[in-house]
Amino acid sequence: MNYELFVLCLAMILSAVFRWAFKALPRENWQIIAAMPKQKLETGEWRGENLTFYGAFTASAYIFAVAMIFILLGAISVPITAIAAIVSLVLIICIPASTIIAKVVEKKAHTFTVGGASFAGIVIAPWIAAIADLTMSIPVMPVLAAISIGYAFGEGFGRLACISFGCCYGKPLSDCPVFMQKLFEKRHFVFRGKTKKIAYSHGLDGQKIIPVQAITIILYSISGLSGVYLFLKGFYKAAYIETLAITQIWRLISEFLRADYRGHGKISAYQIMSILAVLYAIAVVFAFPNPSAYQADILNGLGYLWNPMMIILLQGLWLAVFLHTGRSKVTGSVMMFHVIQERI
Repeated sequence: MNYELFVLCLAMILSAVFRWAFKALPRENWQIIAAMPKQKLETGEWRGENLTFYGAFTASAYIFAVAMIFILLGAISVPITAIAAIVSLVLIICIPASTIIAKVVEKKAHTFTVGGASFAGIVIAPWIAAIADLTMSIPVMPVLAAISIGYAFGEGFGRLACISFGCCYGKPLSDCPVFMQKLFEKRHFVFRGKTKKIAYSHGLDGQKIIPVQAITIILYSISGLSGVYLFLKGFYKAAYIETLAITQIWRLISEFLRADYRGHGKISAYQIMSILAVLYAIAVVFAFPNPSAYQADILNGLGYLWNPMMIILLQGLWLAVFLHTGRSKVTGSVMMFHVIQERI
């Protein structure tokens, strides 16, 4: 399969999804998927637990990232069991890190941080790749490049979760300089719903907001697509540093455009993590050799997704991430059930 055709098809699919998402997800009805009755009240009503689109989009982002890693490494014939082992080790560290780092930085027990999870992954990935090289003779740089590309796609797609929940939001246009107001006059978000974070944290629902999440999605997706092309052409170091540099530098810049709480001080802990991540990535590039380019077969990589083990792994991962991030701790619901007499 032609490399350019694969990248183009992927870009077209993502463009269609994002075009819909930017219009639909800020609406009130795209926050809660369902509510499960948990406790019966004395009134006869039930207190419910809300399941969120945040969790569904976050789980889907993880699946997208992992699938891209399998496709790319599969394209250069890395054994599927080796990829599964590498990915599992990274996820075992990153998923809990999203909660732990948020608790440390934001002092909140019921929140998640993609920035913290990604920083943990960036730090630990080279060591996992080095172990894979020692034990299974898998070159380090292709593994790191694939993980970095998967991360760019995953975090970009994962920002759909932020739009649906109304978190990670930008500043209101009314607080921005005139040139920014003109720039985003027709390209902004207006969030609806009192259970959105932007409403209960800052009361900014119904106002024109800088679409920081959308910019992040587009920029990270372009970075991921560029990384895919570089990877397939055999430029592994370029793919690794390109995706990490763009994502982390934008994280540094985008924090200045955000209105949500990012910690005390003018420079947040997440911005410091971004700077350190770029410096760390540069050191990694010099520490490991760039192997000769492999002849990538994208159809072979796509074929990995049809492996029964792979299908079960992706389904299990989606469910685990959804249960971890999709059960809302900051919203509640009350429900009542009854029989429709005329339909008996």
